Amino acid sequence: MPQIVKCANCGYVLYKGNDLVPPKDILKKFNGRCPRCKALLNQNPLSVEVKGQKRFW
Repeated sequence: MPQIVKCANCGYVLYKGNDLVPPKDILKKFNGRCPRCKALLNQNPLSVEVKGQKRFW
C-alpha cells in the first residue's frame, strides 16, 4: 500500500512511495519546513486517510 505525505498548508507532496517511512525521517530531509510554502512541518499528522484498492474479479 503506497504512502503519501503532503504539506497540510499547501498540499505539496513531501513523500510518495510503497515503503512506509517514519514522519521524522521526512521532516529531517526537508529540515522541518515545506520546500514550497516554507511552513513548519509537524511530526503528528493532522489527518489520515486510508483508501482501499479496487479489485477486479
